[in-house]
Amino acid sequence: MKAAVLAGGFGKRLRPLTNDRPKPLVEVCGRSIIEWQISWLKKYGVNVLVVLAGYLREKLIDYLGSGSKYGIKITYVVEDEPLGTGGALKNAEYVLNDSVFVVLNGDVITNLDLSRLFNELLNSKALIAIALTPLKSPYGIVRLGKDSYVESFIEKPLIKEYLINAGVYAMKPEVFKYIPEKGDLERTTFPKLASEGLIKGVVFEDCYWRSIDTLKDIEETSKELENIKF
Repeated sequence: MKAAVLAGGFGKRLRPLTNDRPKPLVEVCGRSIIEWQISWLKKYGVNVLVVLAGYLREKLIDYLGSGSKYGIKITYVVEDEPLGTGGALKNAEYVLNDSVFVVLNGDVITNLDLSRLFNELLNSKALIAIALTPLKSPYGIVRLGKDSYVESFIEKPLIKEYLINAGVYAMKPEVFKYIPEKGDLERTTFPKLASEGLIKGVVFEDCYWRSIDTLKDIEETSKELENIKF
């Protein structure tokens, strides 16, 4: 099985860490983000990793090499100019168009059940199954009781009424007909497929998921990973 990692972005919100390395090589709890991803993907049968590289791509190639040290085959598809998430994936169509595959953002650390995502896709007419997770409030929540007296404080709860895109997708090769040469999946492909009823949403509530966007995310995630089973 193949998985593609969107690894071409500049990671501006993680500067200065990304001044000299692409975002997937930022370390969290002693390992780079992409190493966390490789360990997780391998557990679900992924044996070929396609790195969609752009910014500081030579750093990724030097660090990961052929993938032999991780027990996985790694290949690289390079964008010579920023193409957006859709364009980067379209650029790799020739590598990915032979079977169902995984796509994930290069800043995601998760242990969600990929087999469930694939099963939902294969048992539907959808071209994409998108992992969804409840929104985690960035703030603590205050609950009020009678006469506006404070009843309790809840530290950064999951708000289950709202679901967010977890940045992990299972896709059928036919999806490439909807992917642009340049542009973002989120603004072009996804709205079009949704309007045609071709995206399946799969909710994951009992898994670990974090997107590493800021220095604070690194600090918080490093603490959480010490107690999470992968």
